[in-house]
Amino acid sequence: MTSTVVRCRLAQRLSELDSSRLADIAVYGGDAPVQVVRDRLPRIRTMSKGIMVDCLLQYEATGWTGMIPDACANTELHIPESYAPWLWAWPSKFVSRMESAGSRVVLVAGSGGFSEGFDTPEALERVPGGFTGFVWTNRIADVAPLINR
Repeated sequence: MTSTVVRCRLAQRLSELDSSRLADIAVYGGDAPVQVVRDRLPRIRTMSKGIMVDCLLQYEATGWTGMIPDACANTELHIPESYAPWLWAWPSKFVSRMESAGSRVVLVAGSGGFSEGFDTPEALERVPGGFTGFVWTNRIADVAPLINR
Protein backbone atom coordinates (compact mmCIF):
# COMPACT_ATOMS: atom_id res chain seq x y z
CA MET A 1 0.00 0.00 0.00
CA THR A 2 1.44 3.36 -0.95
CA SER A 3 1.82 6.21 1.51
CA THR A 4 -0.56 8.30 -0.62
CA VAL A 5 -3.30 5.71 -0.11
CA VAL A 6 -2.68 5.67 3.66
CA ARG A 7 -2.82 9.47 3.80
CA CYS A 8 -6.09 9.50 1.91
CA ARG A 9 -7.56 6.81 4.17
CA LEU A 10 -6.66 8.77 7.29
CA ALA A 11 -8.24 11.93 5.89
CA GLN A 12 -11.33 9.94 4.83
CA ARG A 13 -11.67 8.32 8.27
CA LEU A 14 -11.30 11.63 10.06
CA SER A 15 -13.88 13.26 7.77
CA GLU A 16 -16.44 10.72 9.02
CA LEU A 17 -16.12 11.86 12.65
CA ASP A 18 -18.56 14.19 14.36
CA SER A 19 -17.43 17.84 14.45
CA SER A 20 -17.34 17.84 18.26
CA ARG A 21 -14.88 14.94 18.15
CA LEU A 22 -12.75 16.69 15.52
CA ALA A 23 -12.31 19.62 17.91
CA ASP A 24 -10.29 17.34 20.20
CA ILE A 25 -8.05 15.86 17.52
CA ALA A 26 -4.65 17.00 16.32
CA VAL A 27 -2.66 15.31 13.57
CA TYR A 28 1.10 15.59 13.46
CA GLY A 29 3.88 13.91 11.59
CA GLY A 30 5.74 14.32 8.33
CA ASP A 31 5.07 17.27 6.06
CA ALA A 32 3.48 15.37 3.16
CA PRO A 33 0.95 13.21 5.05
CA VAL A 34 -0.05 16.02 7.37
CA GLN A 35 -0.56 18.35 4.41
CA VAL A 36 -3.11 15.92 2.94
CA VAL A 37 -5.13 16.10 6.16
CA ARG A 38 -4.71 19.89 6.33
CA ASP A 39 -5.92 20.30 2.73
CA ARG A 40 -8.93 18.01 3.13
CA LEU A 41 -9.92 18.91 6.68
CA PRO A 42 -8.71 22.47 7.38
CA ARG A 43 -10.53 22.65 10.73
CA ILE A 44 -8.41 19.88 12.26
CA ARG A 45 -5.33 21.09 14.11
CA THR A 46 -2.21 19.88 12.34
CA MET A 47 1.51 20.02 12.95
CA SER A 48 4.57 19.10 10.97
CA LYS A 49 8.01 20.64 10.89
CA GLY A 50 7.09 22.62 7.77
CA ILE A 51 3.86 23.94 9.27
CA MET A 52 5.63 24.97 12.48
CA VAL A 53 8.47 26.72 10.66
CA ASP A 54 6.06 28.52 8.32
CA CYS A 55 3.82 29.70 11.17
CA LEU A 56 6.58 30.75 13.54
CA LEU A 57 8.72 32.55 10.97
CA GLN A 58 5.72 34.58 9.83
CA TYR A 59 4.73 35.25 13.43
CA GLU A 60 8.24 36.41 14.31
CA ALA A 61 8.05 38.92 11.46
CA THR A 62 4.61 40.28 12.39
CA GLY A 63 3.87 39.25 15.99
CA TRP A 64 4.79 42.65 17.37
CA THR A 65 1.70 44.02 15.56
CA GLY A 66 -0.64 41.53 17.20
CA MET A 67 -1.41 40.00 13.82
CA ILE A 68 -1.70 36.22 13.59
CA PRO A 69 -0.55 34.86 10.22
CA ASP A 70 -2.91 32.59 8.32
CA ALA A 71 -0.15 29.97 8.46
CA CYS A 72 -0.83 29.70 12.20
CA ALA A 73 -4.54 28.88 11.88
CA ASN A 74 -5.67 25.49 13.18
CA THR A 75 -2.24 24.30 14.14
CA GLU A 76 -0.79 22.30 16.98
CA LEU A 77 2.34 24.20 17.96
CA HIS A 78 4.88 22.27 20.02
CA ILE A 79 7.10 25.05 21.28
CA PRO A 80 10.46 24.14 22.85
CA GLU A 81 11.00 25.95 26.17
CA SER A 82 14.39 27.21 24.98
CA TYR A 83 12.78 28.91 21.97
CA ALA A 84 9.56 30.13 23.63
CA PRO A 85 10.90 33.29 25.34
CA TRP A 86 11.85 34.68 21.92
CA LEU A 87 8.23 34.67 20.70
CA TRP A 88 6.35 37.96 20.71
CA ALA A 89 4.06 38.25 23.77
CA TRP A 90 5.19 34.98 25.34
CA PRO A 91 3.56 33.33 27.23
CA SER A 92 -0.01 34.48 27.93
CA LYS A 93 -0.73 36.76 24.97
CA PHE A 94 0.97 34.37 22.57
CA VAL A 95 -1.19 31.46 23.73
CA SER A 96 -4.31 33.64 23.62
CA ARG A 97 -3.50 34.82 20.10
CA MET A 98 -2.97 31.27 18.86
CA GLU A 99 -6.17 30.08 20.52
CA SER A 100 -8.06 32.85 18.72
CA ALA A 101 -6.76 31.34 15.45
CA GLY A 102 -7.98 27.87 16.43
CA SER A 103 -4.52 26.67 17.42
CA ARG A 104 -3.22 24.83 20.44
CA VAL A 105 0.12 25.63 22.09
CA VAL A 106 2.05 22.79 23.70
CA LEU A 107 5.21 23.60 25.64
CA VAL A 108 7.88 20.91 25.29
CA ALA A 109 10.93 20.61 27.51
CA GLY A 110 14.45 21.62 26.55
CA SER A 111 15.30 22.37 22.97
CA GLY A 112 12.49 20.27 21.54
CA GLY A 113 14.38 17.06 21.00
CA PHE A 114 12.39 13.92 20.37
CA SER A 115 9.67 13.65 23.00
CA GLU A 116 11.33 15.83 25.63
CA GLY A 117 8.75 16.31 28.33
CA PHE A 118 8.20 17.96 31.67
CA ASP A 119 8.47 14.68 33.52
CA THR A 120 9.53 15.63 37.06
CA PRO A 121 8.45 18.14 39.70
CA GLU A 122 11.68 20.06 39.06
CA ALA A 123 10.96 20.24 35.33
CA LEU A 124 7.42 21.55 35.98
CA GLU A 125 8.92 24.46 37.91
CA ARG A 126 10.35 25.69 34.60
CA VAL A 127 6.88 26.20 33.08
CA PRO A 128 6.47 29.98 33.09
CA GLY A 129 3.87 31.72 35.23
CA GLY A 130 0.98 32.87 33.10
CA PHE A 131 1.31 29.98 30.65
CA THR A 132 -2.21 28.67 29.89
CA GLY A 133 -1.44 26.22 27.10
CA PHE A 134 -0.64 22.53 27.29
CA VAL A 135 2.49 20.91 28.71
CA TRP A 136 4.13 17.86 27.11
CA THR A 137 4.99 15.02 29.47
CA ASN A 138 5.95 11.40 29.12
CA ARG A 139 5.02 10.67 32.73
CA ILE A 140 1.38 11.73 33.03
CA ALA A 141 0.70 9.52 36.06
CA ASP A 142 3.56 11.23 37.93
CA VAL A 143 2.98 14.77 36.71
CA ALA A 144 -0.82 15.16 36.59
CA PRO A 145 -1.26 15.28 40.38
CA LEU A 146 1.27 18.15 40.49
CA ILE A 147 -0.59 20.36 38.04
CA ASN A 148 -3.23 22.54 39.60
CA ARG A 149 -5.46 23.44 36.62
